[in-house]
Amino acid sequence: MVLKTTIQGFITAVKGLFLTVRHLFGARKSRNIRDIRNENYFKEQQGITTVQYPKEKMPIPEVARYQLQVDIEDCIVCDLCAKACPVDCIDIQSIKSVGVIGKTSDGSVKRLYPEKFDIDMAKCMYCGLCTVVCPTECITMTDQYDRSTTKLTDLIYGFSDMTDEEIAKRKEEWTRFQADKEAAKKK
Repeated sequence: MVLKTTIQGFITAVKGLFLTVRHLFGARKSRNIRDIRNENYFKEQQGITTVQYPKEKMPIPEVARYQLQVDIEDCIVCDLCAKACPVDCIDIQSIKSVGVIGKTSDGSVKRLYPEKFDIDMAKCMYCGLCTVVCPTECITMTDQYDRSTTKLTDLIYGFSDMTDEEIAKRKEEWTRFQADKEAAKKK
C-alpha cells in the first residue's frame, strides 16, 4: 500500500515537471506581442497565453464597472448614492446654503454645499447602485482599474473641493441666517 502510494506520487511529480518544462521551452515561441483585440488572439498563442501586463492590456467592455468618479460641480448633495450603497463606502456631509448656489449641467438647482464627499474604494463592491440612483448623473464608473497601493487609506478618494475656511464661512452664514430668521419670528 505504501509502495503503491509512493509510486503514484512519483509519477504525478514527473508529469507535473514534464508539463512545466514543456511550457518553459514553449514560452519562447509566444514572446512576440500580438494585439489582444484580434479575434484569433488565443488561437495564435503557442506556449504561454498570459497577457504581458502592463505592455499588453485586456480590452475593457463598455459596461465595465471599475473606478468611481464624481463630477462635484454637478452634485446636488442629495445623499441618494450613500443611501443606496449596500456597504456604506460613500460618506457625504452637506452644509445648507442661504439661497440657490447655482445649477448643474442638467439644470438641477443646487442648494447644498458638499462639505465632504468621500468614497472608500477598499469597501466598494462595484455594484453600480450609486450611479443608477444619482439624479444628476454626477457619479459614474470609469474604465480605470489599476489603482494598486500598499496603504488602504490611499483608496479613500475625496471629491469635495471646499477648504476648511470655506466650510467655516458657509456654516457661519447658515447659523447667522437661522438666528436672523428666529429673531424675525420673535418680533
